Amino acid sequence: MPAKYDEATKAKAVRLVVDHRDDYDSEWAAMKAVSARLGMTAETLRKWVRQAAVDTGDAEGMTTEAARTIREQKRKIAELEQTIEILSAATSFFARANDPRQR
Repeated sequence: MPAKYDEATKAKAVRLVVDHRDDYDSEWAAMKAVSARLGMTAETLRKWVRQAAVDTGDAEGMTTEAARTIREQKRKIAELEQTIEILSAATSFFARANDPRQR
């Protein structure tokens, strides 16, 4: 199971890569060095750096806030669909129970 990092750690790691990328031969080298110091994989840090670029508007893609909103809306839709299904089943049950032809 992957380790969970708090937002402060993520922000610090991204800031270190952005601030020190010119000190290394490539951005990937900076990511490897920073990730080794902070105890995470370079790929994890690469994803954070790419998402931070999207969040700040420097790159195209879905922002973290937009993704969170979509997840919440999907969760609400699923809940409402389940409620509709339960109410439909209850309606048909009570309609059969009150049908004079069924007695």
